[in-house]
Amino acid sequence: MSQWVINGIRRGIQTTAYPAKPETAAGVSPGLPLGGAYPLEQMNSLMARCPTRVFSARDGQLVVDERHCIHCYRCMHGANQPVNWRQDYEWGTIRDGQGEFGRPFEKSIHICVMDAGDCGACLNEVRQLNNPYYNMHRLGFFITPTPRHADVLLVVGAVTDHIKFTLQKVYEAMPTPKRVVAVGACALTGGVFADSFVCTKGVADVLPVDVEVPGNPAPPLAILHGLLVAVGRKAPWSPAVQAPPEKETPNESGHAAAASARTKA
Repeated sequence: MSQWVINGIRRGIQTTAYPAKPETAAGVSPGLPLGGAYPLEQMNSLMARCPTRVFSARDGQLVVDERHCIHCYRCMHGANQPVNWRQDYEWGTIRDGQGEFGRPFEKSIHICVMDAGDCGACLNEVRQLNNPYYNMHRLGFFITPTPRHADVLLVVGAVTDHIKFTLQKVYEAMPTPKRVVAVGACALTGGVFADSFVCTKGVADVLPVDVEVPGNPAPPLAILHGLLVAVGRKAPWSPAVQAPPEKETPNESGHAAAASARTKA
């Protein structure tokens, strides 16, 4: 026991400084593909390789729908002309038609986490938020097991047919005002299971979703950003077609690019 205390004193506080400061530790984000101007041959190759139709072409630009990305990395590994890659993590977006969030959620909030047919990956990333490194309690975020006390419903999974009724009842049991945050490609679009006989095309087919966090799975900092967006403490990410960066490896340039993007925002 004494050795643990000594080691703790030596190491100091290990909790991430995000959102007060950008996170610069390696491995906090799997990144996302980057759209922009690509040669026609490369765009056709990327569209053909993607199993979930992330890529499309518009006005000579490669358009990336991050909501569909399952992180299979086929566009990065094995491709003759790989896509450019970004390694930021502030991915929370406000779903179309939803208004601004604010005053009712400025203080401590309680979050009800709903497994709507998750494989365990996204749920495990959500679980990390309670760990010492991410420590979401410092931001006033607390998990509650009952929807009666919840301000935010956080849903992971593709919403199987067996869980739809329960999901609706959980939402109806929450007091107003309330928010719904969908996390992960399956919760956003159904992922690889969409249009099947067992599930929907995501949470929005069943409930009004306020904030979406892409990824498969979404990393903890992306989920944390989505929660901050839901309570009006952070600006949402605005996905857009972007020009590809200079040729650099993600490990060397990802965090610098992410920090620059957040500074401009």
